[in-house]
Amino acid sequence: MKAMRILFLFFLIVPFVEIYVLLQVGGLIGAFPTIFLVVFTAALGAWLLRRQGFATWQRFQTNLAQGTIPAYEMIEGPILLVGGALLLTPGFFTDALGFACLIPALRRKIAQYIIENHLLVTESGSIFRQPARRDADVIEGEYRKEDSD
Repeated sequence: MKAMRILFLFFLIVPFVEIYVLLQVGGLIGAFPTIFLVVFTAALGAWLLRRQGFATWQRFQTNLAQGTIPAYEMIEGPILLVGGALLLTPGFFTDALGFACLIPALRRKIAQYIIENHLLVTESGSIFRQPARRDADVIEGEYRKEDSD
């Protein structure tokens, strides 16, 4: 539930931050240069995203060919996807977050954090750690239905 609150606040606060930054930059350099910068960062981000995506895909295929699990690449793919979505969203704040997702060293650190803290390989083959149950009202037991004839 905490993640939902964070996402809610993110989607509530980010548009206000974007509008504020766009107005400040527009007041400083003018409307047309601001629009040009927004379009330029989107185009540059799409180009960088394509390069980073192909590099990650090649590492993924290389690891598979060598018989190793491409764990980092499987985590980096969605990070690149989020970065691309942020870069295509107009605004400077989301562009900064999107470009941060395209920095390979930062992306590797995020993937390492996710792998070390949120994934676990179990004997059943599941790689996702199950959250601890907080339901204290569950009582395990057996029952038997008796016919009352």
